[in-house]
Order: sequence, then structure tokens, then C-alpha cells
Amino acid sequence: MSGLDLIPRFRGCPVLVVGDLMLDEFIWGSVARISPEAPVPVVEVQRRTHVAGGAANAAANVAALGGRPVIAGLTGADSNGYRVAELLREAGVSDAAVVRDAFRPTTTKTRVLAQGQQMLRVDQETPGALHAEYEDELLARIASVLPGVRGCVLSDYGKGVVTPRVARELLERCQAERIPVVVDPKGVDYAKYRGATVVKPNQLEAGKVLNRDLRSAEDVRAAGRDLAEQLQTSILITQGAAGMSLFERGRAPVHVPAQAREVFDVTGAGDTVAGTMVLALAAGGSLETACRLASAAAAVVVGKVGTATVSPDELLANLGDVQRQAA
Repeated sequence: MSGLDLIPRFRGCPVLVVGDLMLDEFIWGSVARISPEAPVPVVEVQRRTHVAGGAANAAANVAALGGRPVIAGLTGADSNGYRVAELLREAGVSDAAVVRDAFRPTTTKTRVLAQGQQMLRVDQETPGALHAEYEDELLARIASVLPGVRGCVLSDYGKGVVTPRVARELLERCQAERIPVVVDPKGVDYAKYRGATVVKPNQLEAGKVLNRDLRSAEDVRAAGRDLAEQLQTSILITQGAAGMSLFERGRAPVHVPAQAREVFDVTGAGDTVAGTMVLALAAGGSLETACRLASAAAAVVVGKVGTATVSPDELLANLGDVQRQAA
């Protein structure tokens, strides 16, 4: 089935996203002078905007593409946590499986932008593994919603939600129900992702896991083969402007070149790839087709400033452009 045929099947497709939730805050302004107190620019604030980030952005991408996402994760019991919940609902994402932790703040990333350029980022967070009581509650909520979904994204930002136990129990349940799982990994403990349909590190992350430098295309190919063998699952290594390479066990690697586009901001592009891939797989597409669709979706998103999503119309238009250029 082609990518163009799959996109209409995204509509209404139920998807579970499990992972670290964040609030992305953007402070927009202008710079006209340097501070007399220190050699730094003074940003005159014009407006503030907020977007649900981290795993929430993966869920927002699913919703923007027509899917019906439910998210499972953790926020603080604070104003930013309630803002994330509000933003999720506005984006069409169910927060029925979100747990609120009274012992930590909602992870918040504040970006200061002037003249369209990011100048500074300030993070507020308390990373660390979930308390046992919250881990139990999260797994119970996942179990309650999983029977109604057709695909899953495990979005690990290393903030503590994707513990080995959460990953193991989620993947075991998904395997039993034949639900495809796309993993956006973090850290170097990839053993907890065994059983996923595909794990998608970027080039730098793949090198860290294997404790080697990936400098050439051959280095990437060797890393992909090694990771696929170690984890007994498919591996997608994303390489920025160089595209992405898919390694399925028993098959020749497939390289998907990146589309030539002006890049404004790569924030959240990995979430777009994950969201597009899980919908394509849930709709019955192959891994290769899912990768090609994800590459086209990412090309749209990096042309926007800030944490962004892509619509079915934008994706269809981009695929049409690609086909016309190839003709």
C-alpha cells in the first residue's frame, strides 16, 4: 500500500502515546540594545505562547494527522501541568491516562526568541524515576486504554516516566495484542526496548549506545545492523540532513534521503517522525512506507518555527511535490 493510500486511513485511528510530558513555552520579542549590566542582548517581550511538548508533541502530531490519540504520562500537580492538560484537550488528545505527581514540577522548557532566532532556553524540571505508587497508577491507566488502540508510541525523554518496568510491561502487552510500537529512545539502556516494532535513535544517540563514533555512511550501516541484532528488532537511524536509514532483520538496509528544504527549526521533528510512523503502521503500511511518509512529514515541520505539527493536507501536498520532482 502506498503512502498516498495510507493517509486517508489515519482519520480516527486510535493511538496510545506513552512518555515524558512537557510544557514548551516560547517568549517572542525583539532586540534593539545591549544590557548595561552585562554584555547580553535585552529582549523586549511582545508575546508568550505555549505548546504541549515531549511525548505530548508526538500525540499532537498524531491528532493533527487525523488520528485519535490518548496519552499516558506524568505532569506535576501545578499550574503548568494543568496548562499541558488544557493544551492536550485543545489539540484533540485525550489525557485520560495522565498521572499527576505531587512531588515534582511539570517539566517546562522556556525558549526566548528574537527576530525569529532562538537566543536562550531555560529548563525547569526534576528528572528521576517514578515513585512506585505513580508507576503502579500509570501502568493501571495504560492497561485500561490499551485494548482500544491500534498503535503505540513510546516517547522516552529520559525524565523518568519510561522506567524499565513501564517499558517491559507495555511492550509485553502490545506484543500480545499485536499492536505496533514505535520507540523514540533516550540514554544507553536500549535493552528495555526489546519487543518494539522499531526503535528510532538519531545518529549521535546510536553511536553513544554502541560507544563508537559514527562518522560515515558505512559507520551508520554497521551500527544499524549491530543494534538490530542486539535488540532483535528493527532500527531506524535518523541523520538530519542526510536522511534516515531503516534496518530490518533479514532484509537489506533502506536509506530514505531527506528532502531539500530550508530549515527554520528542528524542534520536535523526531516527534513528527514517530507520530507519522505509528499511524502508517496502524493503518496497515510497511515499515519502509512508514519511514518514507515520516520523512515527508518531517520536511514540512522543520520549515516551521517552534514545536510544530503537520496536517494531512500538508503531507499530501509535500508527497505530490516529491512525485512531480521525480517524474
